[in-house]
Parts: sequence; structure tokens; C-alpha cells
Amino acid sequence: MPIFIREKITIIRARKPVDPNVNDLLQWFGSSLGLFGIRDRDKSCFRVFLELLKAVKMGRAMSSDELALRTGLTRATVVHHLNNLMVSGLVVHEGNRYILRASKLHDVVDEIQKDMSRTLEDLKSAASKIDERLGL
Repeated sequence: MPIFIREKITIIRARKPVDPNVNDLLQWFGSSLGLFGIRDRDKSCFRVFLELLKAVKMGRAMSSDELALRTGLTRATVVHHLNNLMVSGLVVHEGNRYILRASKLHDVVDEIQKDMSRTLEDLKSAASKIDERLGL
């Protein structure tokens, strides 16, 4: 039986803030990836993301317990957001620690773009096979 790795790549075309500060840009960045929406009222996912960004700047990964302590969130809430960040392709799990997928956000976006391209190529290939089998 094949093993499927599930990733959910979401891109939302949101209006980029005019004359933004770095916090506004980070919020827009995450919102554009479908991470910090209306449901993140207390900005808990955003806070987890910021801590991971700080950690990658220092060249280290963080445990869910460390993230919970730094953000003031429960470990369960942190793990929930970490799972969403992993599914989105932003975060990877190494042992019992979490880290951004790349050391720079620009590189993270490049990796997500590659994921999207591979997914679209797989879809095109499958569509061709389906068309052929259906005689279209």
C-alpha cells in the first residue's frame, strides 16, 4: 500500500500593507500562506511562527515545550499550530524539535514554490492518463 505524505499548500492573494513595518510584513506573509486568518484571533500561530523565526536566526531548533513557555500558550495549542505549519511546508520536525524549513524566509518560499510545481506536474500527468483512459 502506498504511503501518502499530506501537504496543504495554500496561497491567498491578500492586499500587501502600504508602508509596512516588519511585523505587518510578517503578518501579511503568514496570512498569504493561509496561516494567520480570522480563526487565529489571539495570534497564537503568529507567535509560534515568530519564535521559530527567532530560533532559526540563532541556528537552533525548538521543542514544543520551549515554544509553549516562550509564547505563553499551552503545549497542546503549540503542537496544533506546529502541525499546521508542518503541513503547510514551513516547518520541519527533527527529533523532538521543530525548525523552519530553511534558514531564510526567501528560501522557504522557494521550497514551497518547488513543491507546488511538482504537485502541478503530477496533476498534469494524472490528467493526461485519465484523459487517455476515458478517450478524451
